[in-house]
Amino acid sequence: MKAVIQRVLNAKVTVDSNVTGEIGKGFLVLLGVMEEDTEKEMKLLAKKVAQLRIFEDENEKMNLALGDVGGSVLVVSQFTLCADVSHGRRPSFINSARPEKANKLYASGDLNGAIEAIEKYKVPYIETTKAQYQYEAGDLN
Repeated sequence: MKAVIQRVLNAKVTVDSNVTGEIGKGFLVLLGVMEEDTEKEMKLLAKKVAQLRIFEDENEKMNLALGDVGGSVLVVSQFTLCADVSHGRRPSFINSARPEKANKLYASGDLNGAIEAIEKYKVPYIETTKAQYQYEAGDLN
C-alpha cells in the first residue's frame, strides 16, 4: 500500500462533471492499493493518517493532528502509485489491486475499511472516491 498525503486548505474530486468528494482543511490522500495488501496494512495506514502531527499549534510548531484542528480527509484511489518502473519505459501495474479489492479495503460501507479506521481516531469528516473512475482532483494548500 502506498499513499501520498497532502495537507490542504480544501480539496475536491469531480467525476463526469459531478463533485464526488469535497473537504475543507485537512488531508488529500492519494491511495494506491497493492494486490498483497490486507486489512492490517489499511488499519496501520489509517492510524498513521489520523495521527500525523503536521498542523501548527499556537507556537507555530507542527504538533497537531487532524482531530486537533477539526480537519477532514479526502481519500482518492490512485493505482498508479503501485506502478513498477524498474524495467523498460512502460510501467507495469500487475501489482496493483483490482478495483473490487481496492474498493473493499477503503470504500465507505466496508466495516473494516479505511473510513471506519480513520473515524476511530476522531476525524470528523471523510470523503472517498471509488477505484476505476476517471476523475479530476483539485486542491489548495
